[in-house]
Amino acid sequence: MRTNEAHESLLVVRSLNVKKMPDDWTDTFESHRERLHALAYRMLGEIQAAEDAVQDAYLRWRSVDLETVNDPGAYLTTIVTRLCLDELSSARAKRETRYTGPWLPEPIVEPMDRPDRAAEQSDAISMAMLVVLETLPPRQRAVYVLREAFDLPYADIAPILDESEGYCRKLAQRARNRIDERDVRSDIRPTEQNQLIQDLMTAIETGDAEAVAETLAEDAVVTSDGGGEVTAARRPVEGREHITRFLLGIAEQVPDDFALNYVLVNGQPGVLATVDGKPQSVWAFHVRNGQIQNAYAVLNPDKLQHVAPSPGSGFSSPGS
Repeated sequence: MRTNEAHESLLVVRSLNVKKMPDDWTDTFESHRERLHALAYRMLGEIQAAEDAVQDAYLRWRSVDLETVNDPGAYLTTIVTRLCLDELSSARAKRETRYTGPWLPEPIVEPMDRPDRAAEQSDAISMAMLVVLETLPPRQRAVYVLREAFDLPYADIAPILDESEGYCRKLAQRARNRIDERDVRSDIRPTEQNQLIQDLMTAIETGDAEAVAETLAEDAVVTSDGGGEVTAARRPVEGREHITRFLLGIAEQVPDDFALNYVLVNGQPGVLATVDGKPQSVWAFHVRNGQIQNAYAVLNPDKLQHVAPSPGSGFSSPGS
């Protein structure tokens, strides 16, 4: 699926005579749009790709005879899932040959109105979970997302993937086993995670290596995604000592107009770094046993296009 083609298609739709688009037809799709986007984002890990998948589904939907569709929600879910499966397969092949360094999902960044707001976002999916989903075969990922995130019964999932109900159960179990192995679920309250992140940033700012190390698990990992567009570590940095040196080294190179903002990243406390008020990187964290187990740094400018700049956005800065 190519972004330019999707945008051109959107222009075609907008140019159509409104009289040719029945209100019940349009309204039905719009009532499912948010859910379809959530599905596509969990399948693809990219905001623009998810929007393109939903738009493609919209274009297909407008040619459907509504009288032949008994369950619009199931019909649209099937379309989007299959579009995502096709896109996922081709996208992974491109990344393996063309992408520079680690690939991370595109973050969803929101203002930190209050740290405990993260607990209210039951529909959010953490960066850590998205990273693990990337390791699953596409059909396993689809079954897991449909079952765990959208609570679809296996009897409904089977026709979407054109598989038997029993086989879908097996795919879901394999996915759960993989996810359980990675242990990506957080065991800390959002307010506590936010404080831990602030402690880390303060320690980095003051150059306190011991304090930095105290926030990190012994086997912590930092993964950076620059996509070859900006300078970033091309391999994950592993281990408390290596990460401490890595983070303190970065701090020595930041420009004068560099600023940190505490935000929600995929529904969990994280950090937005800006330069001259423009997004420079987004940091997401996975915390276990009171220490940072994984940090994910998204620096690729293409993945920060949906991130609002900090001035006037309601983001909270250190010390504010």
